[in-house]
Amino acid sequence: MDSILLRYSPNSTLVHQNGAVSFSTGRTTACTTTTLPFKSTFFCNKTLSREKTRFRPGPVHFSAANSTSASCHTFDVVIIGAGIIGLTIARQFLFGSDLSVAVVDKALPCSGATGAGQGYIWMIHKTPGSEKWDLAMRSHKLWKKFAESVRDQCLDPLQVLGWKKTGSLLIGRNPEELVLLQEMVKQLCEAGLRAEYLPGSDLLQKEPELMIGEHSGAAFLPDDCQLDARHTAAYIEKVNRDFASKGRYAEFFHDPVKCLLRSHSSGEVEAVQTSKNTLYCKKAVVVAAGCWSGSLMHDLFRETDIVLDVPVKPRKGHLLVLENFNPLKLNHGTMEVGYTYHHNLTMHPGRQENGQMLSISMGATTDMTGNLVLGSSRQFAGFDTEVDESIIDGIWLRAAEFFPKLRDFSLTDLRSRKVRIGLRPYMPDGKPVIGPVPSLSNVFLATGHEGEGLSLALGTAEMVADMVLQNPLKVDGAPFAVQGRCC
Repeated sequence: MDSILLRYSPNSTLVHQNGAVSFSTGRTTACTTTTLPFKSTFFCNKTLSREKTRFRPGPVHFSAANSTSASCHTFDVVIIGAGIIGLTIARQFLFGSDLSVAVVDKALPCSGATGAGQGYIWMIHKTPGSEKWDLAMRSHKLWKKFAESVRDQCLDPLQVLGWKKTGSLLIGRNPEELVLLQEMVKQLCEAGLRAEYLPGSDLLQKEPELMIGEHSGAAFLPDDCQLDARHTAAYIEKVNRDFASKGRYAEFFHDPVKCLLRSHSSGEVEAVQTSKNTLYCKKAVVVAAGCWSGSLMHDLFRETDIVLDVPVKPRKGHLLVLENFNPLKLNHGTMEVGYTYHHNLTMHPGRQENGQMLSISMGATTDMTGNLVLGSSRQFAGFDTEVDESIIDGIWLRAAEFFPKLRDFSLTDLRSRKVRIGLRPYMPDGKPVIGPVPSLSNVFLATGHEGEGLSLALGTAEMVADMVLQNPLKVDGAPFAVQGRCC
């Protein structure tokens, strides 16, 4: 006997109560387990159990918070990670197929890099013709359609998503940067985008608070937008939950993944084992765990003959949020040219911080409630998420070089401030990893977007779903293929 069938009611209803997640049906299944002596291959030292089923009225709870023993559930697709990538992949399956989907996360949605960003849906710092260009363009188009779909429901995208068409300014302050900006504008225009180069005088009209020197200028994309990642993720999760009443969606939060269960006969992954649940997957497992994806995959495949090259690692970033900061008003999202050098820290003047190369670049915008959001920093500090006040000071001082009005204030005197810390999933080649794992055709990766997870999310979700469903791809997936082999 090589496989186990676990029953899941298609007529169940998802219920949230006090943090618990349950399925309520007129006739629900509760399972106890009995060990079976059959052969199967595992990604952890566990004995696979088969359920003995009995029926009883009332809901069956399977949230980690309320479960006292492992529960078993079956879905078509199991997604590991509830950031913007995982949630949008779930949405794509729900709207683009009839498959059932489960999303599992060790914490809560938007608790990683997604919730800590500035929310840019920008094309201004993308390079036409690069390997990520088509994915960026596709995602940008899909985000605009997504905002329109919200408006079509008689909802305000600003209130629901934090969606704003701010336009973007990429600012240069020396002759070399101005030449670069003019070339960038030319390329963006040739690629079909509305783009304009602004000399210093025109730039000052767009943003009167900017410090304009002898060699100042900017690339301007009037159609660039931004959104609030937390509001957007919450809305997507709410929409996903509408499919729970049809038995097609469930969430398992505060429930870390422990291992994968692999079929002895087919070699495919059959289930995801979490701390409290066994989630069987009939179609695919998608790992979209951000910067944790690399270490997670290493742990999951440790006892197998599969060798993966997924060198994703965390890249820590700080953002400073000043609430109700009225002295500085911005008309657009702004960013310095140095931000585009961030992938290789040695290309941008930085400093050593406790032996780590640190990069700080100016990025400034206002969010949906009018708060001033300043960034940003980049450093390799492992999985540390503690606030470093010296970096916050550096962000403030860097912003003040562009906006002199900030020099009238001491950061220590500003009480209404918040700091966001995020761990971006960094890949050495600067490209995300999207696609099936070699030798495991039903396991897919979607990670390594670093600071572009939000902007590339919808295109990534579409690509993953098309791969699983074997639909023609709208964007070439070859540049993002998973590198690995079976020894």
